[in-house]
Amino acid sequence: MNQSEKHIFINGKIFTSDSSCPYADSMVTQNGRILWIGSMKDMPSEYAGELSGKNGAEGAGCPVTDLEGRRVIPGFVDAHMHPVMLADFRRKITAMPPEINSIEDLVHAIRKRREQQAPGEWIEGWGYDEQGLLEKRSPTRYDLDRGCSDSPVSIMRTCAHIRCVNSMALKLAGIDRNTPDPPGGEIERDADGEPTGVLKENARNLLAPLMPRETPERQVENLLELGEVLTSQGITAICDMGNLDESDNIPIYEAAAKKGFHQKVGVYYMWDFFADDPNFHIPEEWMDRRRQIHAAGVKLIGDGSISGRTAWMSRPYCGSEDEYGISVCSDHLVETAVAYCKKNHCQLSMHAMGGRAIARMVDRACMEEPWTSDGIPYVRVEHVTDPSEESIEKAASHGISFVSQPIFPYAESKSYLSNLGSQWMKQCYPYRKMLEKGVLLGFSTDAPATYWSDPSDPFPGLKLAVTRTAADGTDCGKEQALDIETAIRLYTDGAARAAGFLEIGMLRPGYHADFAVLSDDILNISPDDIDKVCVVQTYIGGECVYKK
Repeated sequence: MNQSEKHIFINGKIFTSDSSCPYADSMVTQNGRILWIGSMKDMPSEYAGELSGKNGAEGAGCPVTDLEGRRVIPGFVDAHMHPVMLADFRRKITAMPPEINSIEDLVHAIRKRREQQAPGEWIEGWGYDEQGLLEKRSPTRYDLDRGCSDSPVSIMRTCAHIRCVNSMALKLAGIDRNTPDPPGGEIERDADGEPTGVLKENARNLLAPLMPRETPERQVENLLELGEVLTSQGITAICDMGNLDESDNIPIYEAAAKKGFHQKVGVYYMWDFFADDPNFHIPEEWMDRRRQIHAAGVKLIGDGSISGRTAWMSRPYCGSEDEYGISVCSDHLVETAVAYCKKNHCQLSMHAMGGRAIARMVDRACMEEPWTSDGIPYVRVEHVTDPSEESIEKAASHGISFVSQPIFPYAESKSYLSNLGSQWMKQCYPYRKMLEKGVLLGFSTDAPATYWSDPSDPFPGLKLAVTRTAADGTDCGKEQALDIETAIRLYTDGAARAAGFLEIGMLRPGYHADFAVLSDDILNISPDDIDKVCVVQTYIGGECVYKK
Protein backbone atom coordinates (compact mmCIF):
# COMPACT_ATOMS: atom_id res chain seq x y z
CA MET A 1 0.00 0.00 0.00
CA ASN A 2 1.19 3.50 -0.80
CA GLN A 3 1.25 5.34 2.53
CA SER A 4 0.95 8.74 0.82
CA GLU A 5 -2.55 7.96 -0.41
CA LYS A 6 -5.61 8.01 1.78
CA HIS A 7 -6.85 4.71 3.19
CA ILE A 8 -10.34 4.31 4.64
CA PHE A 9 -11.23 1.69 7.25
CA ILE A 10 -14.91 0.95 7.83
CA ASN A 11 -17.19 -1.40 9.75
CA GLY A 12 -14.98 -1.83 12.80
CA LYS A 13 -15.60 -1.82 16.55
CA ILE A 14 -12.85 0.65 17.32
CA PHE A 15 -11.80 1.42 20.88
CA THR A 16 -9.54 4.45 20.64
CA SER A 17 -8.15 4.81 24.21
CA ASP A 18 -9.04 8.48 23.72
CA SER A 19 -11.46 9.50 26.48
CA SER A 20 -12.77 12.40 24.38
CA CYS A 21 -13.92 9.97 21.67
CA PRO A 22 -13.59 6.39 22.95
CA TYR A 23 -15.53 4.54 20.25
CA ALA A 24 -15.66 4.65 16.47
CA ASP A 25 -16.43 2.43 13.51
CA SER A 26 -14.42 4.13 10.75
CA MET A 27 -11.18 6.00 10.23
CA VAL A 28 -9.11 7.56 7.48
CA THR A 29 -5.32 7.43 7.32
CA GLN A 30 -2.66 9.03 5.17
CA ASN A 31 1.13 9.23 5.38
CA GLY A 32 1.08 6.88 8.34
CA ARG A 33 -1.21 9.16 10.38
CA ILE A 34 -4.89 9.27 11.23
CA LEU A 35 -6.73 12.03 9.35
CA TRP A 36 -10.17 11.37 10.81
CA ILE A 37 -11.88 8.85 13.09
CA GLY A 38 -15.47 8.50 14.18
CA SER A 39 -18.86 7.15 13.17
CA MET A 40 -19.48 6.33 9.51
CA LYS A 41 -22.59 8.49 9.49
CA ASP A 42 -20.45 11.48 10.49
CA MET A 43 -17.66 10.88 7.97
CA PRO A 44 -16.82 14.13 6.15
CA SER A 45 -17.99 14.20 2.55
CA GLU A 46 -14.42 14.59 1.26
CA TYR A 47 -13.71 11.05 2.52
CA ALA A 48 -17.15 9.52 2.12
CA GLY A 49 -17.05 10.42 -1.58
CA GLU A 50 -14.03 8.18 -2.08
CA LEU A 51 -15.63 4.95 -0.84
CA SER A 52 -16.11 3.73 -4.42
CA GLY A 53 -12.61 2.22 -4.25
CA LYS A 54 -13.79 -0.30 -1.66
CA ASN A 55 -11.28 -2.96 -0.54
CA GLY A 56 -8.52 -1.49 -2.64
CA ALA A 57 -10.26 -2.06 -5.97
CA GLU A 58 -9.11 -0.15 -9.01
CA GLY A 59 -11.05 2.85 -10.04
CA ALA A 60 -12.21 6.06 -8.47
CA GLY A 61 -11.66 6.59 -4.79
CA CYS A 62 -8.97 5.43 -2.40
CA PRO A 63 -8.37 1.97 -0.89
CA VAL A 64 -10.99 0.89 1.62
CA THR A 65 -10.62 -1.91 4.15
CA ASP A 66 -13.70 -3.53 5.66
CA LEU A 67 -12.84 -4.47 9.25
CA GLU A 68 -15.74 -6.93 9.19
CA GLY A 69 -17.09 -5.93 12.57
CA ARG A 70 -13.91 -6.87 14.44
CA ARG A 71 -12.67 -5.15 17.57
CA VAL A 72 -9.81 -2.72 16.92
CA ILE A 73 -7.57 -1.22 19.61
CA PRO A 74 -4.47 0.99 19.50
CA GLY A 75 -1.23 -0.92 19.15
CA PHE A 76 0.16 -2.14 22.46
CA VAL A 77 3.04 -0.16 23.90
CA ASP A 78 5.30 -2.39 25.99
CA ALA A 79 6.94 0.33 28.05
CA HIS A 80 9.42 -1.94 29.82
CA MET A 81 11.12 -4.90 28.24
CA HIS A 82 14.60 -6.00 27.14
CA PRO A 83 14.08 -6.89 23.48
CA VAL A 84 17.70 -7.43 22.45
CA MET A 85 18.16 -9.71 25.47
CA LEU A 86 14.87 -11.45 24.70
CA ALA A 87 15.82 -11.92 21.06
CA ASP A 88 19.14 -13.48 22.07
CA PHE A 89 17.66 -15.53 24.95
CA ARG A 90 15.26 -17.23 22.55
CA ARG A 91 18.28 -19.24 21.32
CA LYS A 92 19.31 -20.34 24.81
CA ILE A 93 17.91 -23.02 27.13
CA THR A 94 14.44 -21.95 28.33
CA ALA A 95 14.40 -23.08 31.97
CA MET A 96 10.66 -23.02 32.53
CA PRO A 97 7.54 -25.05 31.74
CA PRO A 98 6.52 -26.74 29.61
CA GLU A 99 10.04 -27.91 28.72
CA ILE A 100 11.64 -27.76 32.18
CA ASN A 101 9.77 -28.51 35.40
CA SER A 102 12.59 -29.67 37.69
CA ILE A 103 16.30 -29.33 38.33
CA GLU A 104 16.71 -32.80 36.82
CA ASP A 105 15.04 -31.58 33.62
CA LEU A 106 17.48 -28.66 33.58
CA VAL A 107 20.47 -30.96 34.12
CA HIS A 108 19.29 -33.08 31.19
CA ALA A 109 18.85 -29.99 28.97
CA ILE A 110 22.38 -28.81 29.83
CA ARG A 111 23.80 -32.26 29.09
CA LYS A 112 21.99 -32.34 25.75
CA ARG A 113 23.24 -28.86 24.81
CA ARG A 114 26.81 -29.89 25.72
CA GLU A 115 26.54 -32.84 23.29
CA GLN A 116 25.85 -30.34 20.51
CA GLN A 117 28.94 -28.20 21.06
CA ALA A 118 32.64 -28.38 21.96
CA PRO A 119 34.13 -28.37 25.48
CA GLY A 120 34.89 -24.93 26.84
CA GLU A 121 32.00 -23.24 25.00
CA TRP A 122 29.51 -21.44 27.22
CA ILE A 123 26.12 -23.02 27.87
CA GLU A 124 23.49 -20.44 28.74
CA GLY A 125 19.88 -20.55 29.84
CA TRP A 126 17.27 -18.29 31.35
CA GLY A 127 13.91 -18.26 33.05
CA TYR A 128 14.03 -20.55 36.10
CA ASP A 129 11.94 -19.83 39.21
CA GLU A 130 12.61 -22.12 42.15
CA GLN A 131 8.91 -22.22 43.04
CA GLY A 132 8.21 -23.55 39.56
CA LEU A 133 10.72 -26.37 39.97
CA LEU A 134 9.79 -29.69 41.52
CA GLU A 135 12.57 -29.33 44.10
CA LYS A 136 11.39 -25.84 45.19
CA ARG A 137 14.93 -24.50 45.31
CA SER A 138 17.43 -22.78 43.08
CA PRO A 139 19.88 -24.90 41.12
CA THR A 140 23.43 -24.82 42.47
CA ARG A 141 26.88 -25.25 40.98
CA TYR A 142 26.75 -28.91 41.88
CA ASP A 143 23.51 -29.44 39.96
CA LEU A 144 24.88 -27.67 36.92
CA ASP A 145 28.16 -29.60 37.17
CA ARG A 146 26.17 -32.82 36.72
CA GLY A 147 24.93 -31.42 33.43
CA CYS A 148 28.35 -30.23 32.31
CA SER A 149 31.69 -29.83 34.06
CA ASP A 150 34.03 -29.12 31.14
CA SER A 151 32.25 -25.97 29.91
CA PRO A 152 31.09 -22.92 31.83
CA VAL A 153 27.33 -22.86 32.47
CA SER A 154 25.18 -19.83 33.35
CA ILE A 155 21.44 -20.01 33.95
CA MET A 156 19.71 -16.67 34.54
CA ARG A 157 16.75 -16.56 36.89
CA THR A 158 13.46 -15.29 35.45
CA CYS A 159 13.88 -11.89 37.15
CA ALA A 160 17.36 -11.47 35.57
CA HIS A 161 18.62 -10.36 39.00
CA ILE A 162 20.11 -13.75 39.94
CA ARG A 163 22.52 -15.90 37.96
CA CYS A 164 23.28 -19.55 38.76
CA VAL A 165 26.62 -20.86 37.45
CA ASN A 166 28.65 -24.05 37.57
CA SER A 167 32.09 -24.63 39.07
CA MET A 168 33.99 -23.89 35.88
CA ALA A 169 32.25 -20.50 35.53
CA LEU A 170 33.10 -19.63 39.14
CA LYS A 171 36.73 -20.57 38.51
CA LEU A 172 36.90 -18.48 35.33
CA ALA A 173 35.54 -15.48 37.27
CA GLY A 174 37.96 -16.06 40.14
CA ILE A 175 35.14 -16.48 42.65
CA ASP A 176 35.96 -18.62 45.69
CA ARG A 177 35.30 -18.67 49.43
CA ASN A 178 37.61 -15.66 49.89
CA THR A 179 35.88 -13.43 47.35
CA PRO A 180 34.00 -10.61 49.12
CA ASP A 181 30.43 -9.73 48.22
CA PRO A 182 30.39 -6.77 45.83
CA PRO A 183 28.46 -3.65 46.93
CA GLY A 184 24.75 -4.27 46.31
CA GLY A 185 25.26 -7.96 45.65
CA GLU A 186 25.61 -11.33 47.33
CA ILE A 187 27.65 -14.42 46.55
CA GLU A 188 25.49 -17.11 48.13
CA ARG A 189 27.51 -19.52 50.29
CA ASP A 190 26.84 -22.87 51.91
CA ALA A 191 27.31 -23.73 55.59
CA ASP A 192 31.05 -24.23 54.99
CA GLY A 193 31.46 -20.83 53.33
CA GLU A 194 31.82 -22.18 49.81
CA PRO A 195 30.02 -20.34 46.97
CA THR A 196 26.93 -22.27 45.88
CA GLY A 197 27.03 -20.83 42.37
CA VAL A 198 24.04 -18.54 43.02
CA LEU A 199 25.04 -14.92 42.38
CA LYS A 200 22.51 -12.30 43.48
CA GLU A 201 22.05 -8.74 42.19
CA ASN A 202 25.39 -6.99 41.53
CA ALA A 203 27.27 -10.26 42.13
CA ARG A 204 25.81 -11.57 38.86
CA ASN A 205 27.79 -8.86 37.05
CA LEU A 206 31.07 -10.51 38.13
CA LEU A 207 30.48 -12.87 35.19
CA ALA A 208 29.50 -10.16 32.68
CA PRO A 209 33.02 -9.54 31.26
CA LEU A 210 33.40 -13.27 30.56
CA MET A 211 30.07 -13.92 28.88
CA PRO A 212 30.09 -14.49 25.12
CA ARG A 213 28.33 -11.90 23.01
CA GLU A 214 26.40 -12.40 19.84
CA THR A 215 27.90 -10.71 16.80
CA PRO A 216 26.08 -7.52 15.74
CA GLU A 217 24.94 -9.30 12.59
CA ARG A 218 23.45 -12.17 14.59
CA GLN A 219 21.78 -9.71 16.98
CA VAL A 220 20.14 -7.94 14.07
CA GLU A 221 18.79 -11.22 12.72
CA ASN A 222 17.56 -12.23 16.19
CA LEU A 223 15.85 -8.87 16.56
CA LEU A 224 14.13 -9.18 13.19
CA GLU A 225 12.74 -12.56 14.26
CA LEU A 226 11.52 -11.06 17.53
CA GLY A 227 9.95 -8.14 15.65
CA GLU A 228 7.75 -10.62 13.81
CA VAL A 229 6.62 -12.08 17.14
CA LEU A 230 5.84 -8.60 18.49
CA THR A 231 3.78 -7.61 15.46
CA SER A 232 1.83 -10.87 15.78
CA GLN A 233 0.97 -9.76 19.33
CA GLY A 234 -0.15 -6.28 18.30
CA ILE A 235 2.87 -4.60 19.91
CA THR A 236 3.76 -1.50 17.92
CA ALA A 237 6.12 0.34 20.29
CA ILE A 238 8.57 -0.81 22.94
CA CYS A 239 11.08 0.46 25.47
CA ASP A 240 14.45 -1.27 25.75
CA MET A 241 15.39 -0.89 29.41
CA GLY A 242 19.08 -1.66 29.12
CA ASN A 243 21.61 -4.47 29.04
CA LEU A 244 23.60 -6.34 31.64
CA ASP A 245 26.76 -4.81 30.17
CA GLU A 246 27.94 -1.56 28.59
CA SER A 247 26.92 -2.41 25.01
CA ASP A 248 24.82 0.03 23.00
CA ASN A 249 21.62 -1.26 21.41
CA ILE A 250 20.74 1.70 19.20
CA PRO A 251 22.99 0.63 16.29
CA ILE A 252 21.42 -2.84 16.48
CA TYR A 253 17.90 -1.39 16.21
CA GLU A 254 18.85 0.99 13.42
CA ALA A 255 20.36 -1.84 11.40
CA ALA A 256 17.28 -3.98 12.03
CA ALA A 257 14.96 -1.09 11.03
CA LYS A 258 16.71 -0.87 7.68
CA LYS A 259 15.85 -4.54 7.16
CA GLY A 260 12.19 -4.21 8.14
CA PHE A 261 11.95 -3.99 11.95
CA HIS A 262 8.75 -1.98 12.43
CA GLN A 263 8.33 -1.09 16.11
CA LYS A 264 9.04 2.34 17.54
CA VAL A 265 11.71 2.03 20.23
CA GLY A 266 12.83 4.11 23.20
CA VAL A 267 16.25 2.97 24.46
CA TYR A 268 17.55 3.39 28.03
CA TYR A 269 21.14 2.96 29.20
CA MET A 270 21.92 1.02 32.39
CA TRP A 271 23.68 3.68 34.44
CA ASP A 272 25.79 1.21 36.45
CA PHE A 273 28.03 0.76 33.41
CA PHE A 274 28.36 4.44 32.45
CA ALA A 275 28.37 6.49 35.66
CA ASP A 276 32.15 6.70 35.86
CA ASP A 277 32.85 6.83 32.14
CA PRO A 278 33.84 10.43 31.33
CA ASN A 279 33.38 9.73 27.62
CA PHE A 280 29.77 8.54 27.89
CA HIS A 281 27.40 10.83 26.07
CA ILE A 282 24.12 10.27 24.26
CA PRO A 283 24.18 12.27 21.01
CA GLU A 284 21.52 14.95 21.02
CA GLU A 285 20.10 13.82 17.69
CA TRP A 286 19.49 10.34 19.14
CA MET A 287 17.18 11.88 21.74
CA ASP A 288 14.77 13.20 19.12
CA ARG A 289 11.59 11.32 20.05
CA ARG A 290 10.23 11.73 16.54
CA ARG A 291 12.74 9.11 15.37
CA GLN A 292 11.63 5.50 15.07
CA ILE A 293 14.59 4.56 17.30
CA HIS A 294 15.45 7.15 19.94
CA ALA A 295 17.46 7.34 23.15
CA ALA A 296 15.06 8.01 26.00
CA GLY A 297 17.32 8.22 29.05
CA VAL A 298 19.21 6.24 31.67
CA LYS A 299 18.16 3.62 34.18
CA LEU A 300 19.04 2.86 37.80
CA ILE A 301 18.49 -0.45 39.60
CA GLY A 302 17.29 0.30 43.13
CA ASP A 303 16.62 -3.22 44.37
CA GLY A 304 15.91 -6.76 43.21
CA SER A 305 12.81 -8.90 42.72
CA ILE A 306 10.00 -10.20 44.92
CA SER A 307 10.30 -13.73 43.58
CA GLY A 308 14.04 -13.73 44.25
CA ARG A 309 13.58 -12.25 47.77
CA THR A 310 15.93 -9.40 46.83
CA ALA A 311 13.42 -6.55 46.45
CA TRP A 312 14.06 -4.06 49.28
CA MET A 313 10.89 -4.29 51.33
CA SER A 314 9.41 -2.24 54.16
CA ARG A 315 8.74 -5.38 56.20
CA PRO A 316 10.57 -8.72 56.35
CA TYR A 317 9.86 -11.59 54.00
CA CYS A 318 7.81 -14.52 55.23
CA GLY A 319 9.76 -16.89 57.44
CA SER A 320 12.24 -14.25 58.55
CA GLU A 321 12.46 -11.43 61.07
CA ASP A 322 15.32 -9.53 59.45
CA GLU A 323 15.31 -10.37 55.71
CA TYR A 324 14.28 -7.20 53.89
CA GLY A 325 16.01 -7.74 50.54
CA ILE A 326 18.90 -5.80 49.01
CA SER A 327 19.38 -2.10 48.38
CA VAL A 328 21.35 -2.31 45.16
CA CYS A 329 21.99 1.28 44.15
CA SER A 330 24.67 3.49 45.73
CA ASP A 331 24.12 7.17 46.46
CA HIS A 332 26.86 7.90 43.93
CA LEU A 333 24.88 6.21 41.17
CA VAL A 334 21.70 8.05 42.11
CA GLU A 335 23.31 11.48 42.25
CA THR A 336 25.31 11.12 39.05
CA ALA A 337 22.25 9.80 37.19
CA VAL A 338 20.12 12.72 38.36
CA ALA A 339 22.84 15.16 37.34
CA TYR A 340 23.23 13.59 33.88
CA CYS A 341 19.50 13.56 33.18
CA LYS A 342 19.04 17.14 34.36
CA LYS A 343 21.89 18.34 32.18
CA ASN A 344 20.70 16.45 29.11
CA HIS A 345 16.92 16.78 29.70
CA CYS A 346 16.35 13.06 29.32
CA GLN A 347 14.22 10.69 31.34
CA LEU A 348 15.46 8.91 34.46
CA SER A 349 14.15 5.39 35.01
CA MET A 350 14.33 3.95 38.52
CA HIS A 351 13.78 0.23 39.17
CA ALA A 352 12.07 -0.16 42.55
CA MET A 353 9.86 -3.09 43.62
CA GLY A 354 9.95 -3.05 47.42
CA GLY A 355 8.46 -0.34 49.62
CA ARG A 356 11.82 0.92 50.88
CA ALA A 357 13.31 1.14 47.40
CA ILE A 358 10.20 2.90 46.06
CA ALA A 359 10.24 5.44 48.89
CA ARG A 360 13.94 6.12 48.39
CA MET A 361 13.60 6.71 44.66
CA VAL A 362 10.38 8.72 44.82
CA ASP A 363 11.64 10.89 47.69
CA ARG A 364 14.86 11.69 45.80
CA ALA A 365 12.99 12.47 42.60
CA CYS A 366 10.62 14.78 44.45
CA MET A 367 13.56 16.98 45.46
CA GLU A 368 13.88 18.07 41.81
CA GLU A 369 11.86 20.25 39.50
CA PRO A 370 10.89 18.50 36.26
CA TRP A 371 13.63 18.78 33.63
CA THR A 372 11.84 17.36 30.58
CA SER A 373 9.50 19.01 28.07
CA ASP A 374 6.42 18.03 26.01
CA GLY A 375 4.68 16.59 29.08
CA ILE A 376 7.21 13.75 29.33
CA PRO A 377 7.63 12.54 32.93
CA TYR A 378 11.11 13.47 34.10
CA VAL A 379 11.24 10.34 36.24
CA ARG A 380 9.56 6.96 35.76
CA VAL A 381 9.60 4.28 38.45
CA GLU A 382 9.64 0.66 37.31
CA HIS A 383 7.58 -2.23 38.74
CA VAL A 384 6.30 -0.46 41.91
CA THR A 385 5.14 -3.67 43.56
CA ASP A 386 4.54 -2.61 47.15
CA PRO A 387 4.34 1.20 47.38
CA SER A 388 3.21 3.08 50.46
CA GLU A 389 0.29 5.45 50.12
CA GLU A 390 2.70 8.31 50.78
CA SER A 391 4.90 7.27 47.85
CA ILE A 392 1.87 7.00 45.57
CA GLU A 393 0.67 10.48 46.54
CA LYS A 394 4.12 12.03 46.11
CA ALA A 395 4.53 10.50 42.67
CA ALA A 396 1.12 11.76 41.59
CA SER A 397 1.77 15.30 42.82
CA HIS A 398 5.18 15.53 41.14
CA GLY A 399 4.26 14.00 37.78
CA ILE A 400 6.37 10.88 38.27
CA SER A 401 5.09 7.98 36.17
CA PHE A 402 4.85 4.34 37.22
CA VAL A 403 5.45 1.48 34.76
CA SER A 404 4.30 -1.88 36.11
CA GLN A 405 3.90 -5.51 35.02
CA PRO A 406 0.64 -7.30 35.85
CA ILE A 407 2.13 -10.46 34.34
CA PHE A 408 4.36 -10.80 37.43
CA PRO A 409 1.68 -11.82 39.95
CA TYR A 410 -0.19 -13.70 37.22
CA ALA A 411 2.78 -15.94 36.41
CA GLU A 412 4.78 -15.90 39.65
CA SER A 413 2.05 -16.38 42.25
CA LYS A 414 3.77 -19.38 43.84
CA SER A 415 6.86 -17.31 44.59
CA TYR A 416 4.80 -14.37 45.82
CA LEU A 417 2.82 -16.60 48.15
CA SER A 418 5.96 -18.23 49.48
CA ASN A 419 7.82 -14.96 50.00
CA LEU A 420 5.01 -12.62 51.05
CA GLY A 421 2.01 -14.71 52.11
CA SER A 422 -1.53 -14.40 50.76
CA GLN A 423 -2.59 -11.18 52.50
CA TRP A 424 0.52 -9.21 51.63
CA MET A 425 0.37 -10.49 48.07
CA LYS A 426 -3.17 -9.12 47.68
CA GLN A 427 -1.89 -5.66 48.67
CA CYS A 428 0.76 -5.60 45.94
CA TYR A 429 0.31 -3.79 42.63
CA PRO A 430 -2.50 -1.52 43.88
CA TYR A 431 -3.45 -0.28 40.41
CA ARG A 432 -6.87 1.05 41.29
CA LYS A 433 -5.42 3.06 44.17
CA MET A 434 -2.65 4.44 41.95
CA LEU A 435 -5.19 5.68 39.41
CA GLU A 436 -7.51 7.12 42.06
CA LYS A 437 -4.58 9.11 43.46
CA GLY A 438 -3.77 10.43 39.97
CA VAL A 439 -0.59 8.53 39.10
CA LEU A 440 0.34 8.32 35.43
CA LEU A 441 0.48 4.52 35.11
CA GLY A 442 1.50 2.30 32.21
CA PHE A 443 1.69 -1.46 31.72
CA SER A 444 4.42 -3.66 30.25
CA THR A 445 5.92 -7.17 30.54
CA ASP A 446 9.65 -6.81 31.40
CA ALA A 447 10.22 -9.68 28.97
CA PRO A 448 12.29 -11.82 29.18
CA ALA A 449 12.37 -11.27 32.97
CA THR A 450 8.92 -12.86 33.16
CA TYR A 451 8.12 -16.42 34.27
CA TRP A 452 6.05 -17.15 31.20
CA SER A 453 7.00 -19.16 28.14
CA ASP A 454 5.71 -16.39 25.83
CA PRO A 455 6.92 -13.43 27.91
CA SER A 456 5.95 -10.58 25.58
CA ASP A 457 2.29 -11.66 25.21
CA PRO A 458 0.19 -8.72 26.52
CA PHE A 459 -3.07 -10.62 27.04
CA PRO A 460 -2.22 -12.52 30.28
CA GLY A 461 -1.28 -9.20 31.88
CA LEU A 462 -4.57 -7.67 30.78
CA LYS A 463 -6.38 -10.65 32.28
CA LEU A 464 -4.66 -10.23 35.65
CA ALA A 465 -5.43 -6.51 35.74
CA VAL A 466 -9.14 -7.23 35.20
CA THR A 467 -9.60 -10.43 37.22
CA ARG A 468 -6.82 -10.05 39.82
CA THR A 469 -6.55 -13.83 39.65
CA ALA A 470 -3.25 -15.58 38.90
CA ALA A 471 -2.82 -18.28 36.28
CA ASP A 472 -3.07 -20.92 39.01
CA GLY A 473 -6.24 -19.37 40.47
CA THR A 474 -4.61 -17.48 43.35
CA ASP A 475 -6.50 -14.38 44.52
CA CYS A 476 -4.27 -11.35 43.87
CA GLY A 477 -6.51 -8.77 45.56
CA LYS A 478 -9.77 -8.31 43.72
CA GLU A 479 -10.47 -4.92 45.28
CA GLN A 480 -7.73 -3.55 42.99
CA ALA A 481 -9.30 -4.98 39.80
CA LEU A 482 -9.78 -2.72 36.78
CA ASP A 483 -12.31 -2.77 33.97
CA ILE A 484 -11.05 -3.95 30.60
CA GLU A 485 -11.20 -0.52 28.96
CA THR A 486 -8.98 0.95 31.67
CA ALA A 487 -6.57 -1.97 31.39
CA ILE A 488 -6.27 -1.47 27.63
CA ARG A 489 -5.70 2.26 28.11
CA LEU A 490 -2.85 1.46 30.50
CA TYR A 491 -1.27 -0.82 27.89
CA THR A 492 -1.63 1.79 25.13
CA ASP A 493 -2.06 5.46 26.00
CA GLY A 494 -0.89 5.11 29.62
CA ALA A 495 2.26 3.23 28.63
CA ALA A 496 3.01 5.67 25.82
CA ARG A 497 2.68 8.72 28.07
CA ALA A 498 4.57 7.15 30.98
CA ALA A 499 7.50 6.42 28.65
CA GLY A 500 7.32 9.71 26.79
CA PHE A 501 6.37 8.45 23.33
CA LEU A 502 4.87 11.15 21.15
CA GLU A 503 1.55 10.80 19.28
CA ILE A 504 0.99 7.10 19.80
CA GLY A 505 -1.14 5.07 22.23
CA MET A 506 -4.46 6.50 21.05
CA LEU A 507 -6.36 6.48 17.79
CA ARG A 508 -7.09 10.14 17.15
CA PRO A 509 -6.44 12.64 14.36
CA GLY A 510 -2.75 13.47 14.01
CA TYR A 511 -1.58 10.33 15.79
CA HIS A 512 0.30 7.48 14.15
CA ALA A 513 -2.02 4.89 12.60
CA ASP A 514 -0.76 2.04 14.80
CA PHE A 515 -3.48 -0.44 15.72
CA ALA A 516 -4.37 -4.10 16.19
CA VAL A 517 -7.39 -6.01 14.92
CA LEU A 518 -8.45 -8.70 17.39
CA SER A 519 -9.95 -12.15 16.99
CA ASP A 520 -12.62 -11.49 19.64
CA ASP A 521 -14.43 -8.49 21.06
CA ILE A 522 -12.24 -8.12 24.13
CA LEU A 523 -14.57 -5.48 25.57
CA ASN A 524 -17.54 -7.87 25.63
CA ILE A 525 -16.21 -11.31 26.52
CA SER A 526 -15.84 -13.06 29.86
CA PRO A 527 -12.74 -11.74 31.68
CA ASP A 528 -11.66 -15.35 32.06
CA ASP A 529 -11.24 -15.53 28.29
CA ILE A 530 -9.06 -12.44 27.84
CA ASP A 531 -5.91 -14.55 27.49
CA LYS A 532 -7.55 -16.50 24.65
CA VAL A 533 -7.81 -13.39 22.47
CA CYS A 534 -5.25 -13.09 19.69
CA VAL A 535 -4.31 -10.54 17.08
CA VAL A 536 -5.41 -11.15 13.49
CA GLN A 537 -3.89 -8.01 11.95
CA THR A 538 -1.42 -5.36 13.05
CA TYR A 539 -0.97 -1.98 11.38
CA ILE A 540 1.99 0.32 11.96
CA GLY A 541 1.92 3.68 10.25
CA GLY A 542 -1.25 2.63 8.45
CA GLU A 543 0.51 -0.32 6.84
CA CYS A 544 -0.51 -3.91 7.54
CA VAL A 545 2.66 -5.52 8.92
CA TYR A 546 1.03 -8.71 10.20
CA LYS A 547 -1.91 -10.84 9.11
CA LYS A 548 -2.81 -14.11 10.77
